[in-house]
Amino acid sequence: MSYETILYETADNVATITLNRPDSLNAFNDQMIGETTDAFKQASRDKAVRCVVITGSGRGFSSGQDLADVQAREGDFSIGDHLRHGYHRLIKQMVRLEKPIVAAVNGVAAGAGCGVALAADLRLASDKASFILAFSRVGLIPDSGTNWLLPRIIGYGRAYELAITADRLTADKALEWGVVNRVVPHDQLMETVAAWTGPLATGATLAYGLTKRAMHRAFDQSLAEALDYEAYLQETAARSHDFSEGVAAFVEKRPAEFRGK
Repeated sequence: MSYETILYETADNVATITLNRPDSLNAFNDQMIGETTDAFKQASRDKAVRCVVITGSGRGFSSGQDLADVQAREGDFSIGDHLRHGYHRLIKQMVRLEKPIVAAVNGVAAGAGCGVALAADLRLASDKASFILAFSRVGLIPDSGTNWLLPRIIGYGRAYELAITADRLTADKALEWGVVNRVVPHDQLMETVAAWTGPLATGATLAYGLTKRAMHRAFDQSLAEALDYEAYLQETAARSHDFSEGVAAFVEKRPAEFRGK
C-alpha cells in the first residue's frame, strides 16, 4: 500500500515505519495517525515480518499532535472522539502486535509522539533524543496511552512529575529512569537498531509475542491469575516448532533455526 505521510519498508524480516512529515517534526495529523495504524496492521498480517521498527525522518521522532491542523478545523471539535478514533486505535494496535516493536528515537518525542514511543516494546535513543509531555502547557492531561504506559515504566512519582512540569527529559536521564533501553551517538542509532533487530527478526517470534501478551495481561491480574495464564501460554509455546528446534539445537550444540512459529 502507498502512504503519503509515512514510509513503510520491509527487509530481512523487519518492517520499518518512518514518520515522514519532517517540516513539522513529524507532527501527527489524522492522515498520519491512520496510515501509521494501517502500517502496523500490515506488519501484523505479514508472516514474513518478525520485528517492527518505528522512527522519524529529519530532526525529530514526533512533536505530537499537529495543533495547527486542529485549529484549522471548522465547527465543533471533540478531542475525546479524536482520541477514540485515532490515537487509541494506534496504541492498541501496537500493544496487541505480537512481534517486537523497536522505537528508534532520533530526536524529540513530545506529546502523542511520546505516547507512541512508549507503546513500543524497546526504545533505542540517539544522544540527541528527548521526551516531553507538554500537555499541561495548554491545559490538557497526557493522552495517547501515556497515563497507562509511563507509570508502569518509571513509576507514578516520576511520571506525574513529567506530566505536571512539562520538563524535557534528556536522553541520558531517560536511560537513568528506564524510559529507554540504550542511548547511542546520533550517527550510530540506526546501526545499533539493526544490531538489535537482526537477532529479533530471526528469533523465537512466537515466544516473543506470547511473552508480550503475558506481561501486559499481568498488569491487571492477581498473582494466581497470572500464574495460570502463564501456564496456558507456556503450553502453547511448548507445542511450537521453535520449541522443538530450540531443544534440538541445544542438545546438538548448534545455533537454532527458528521460524517464528
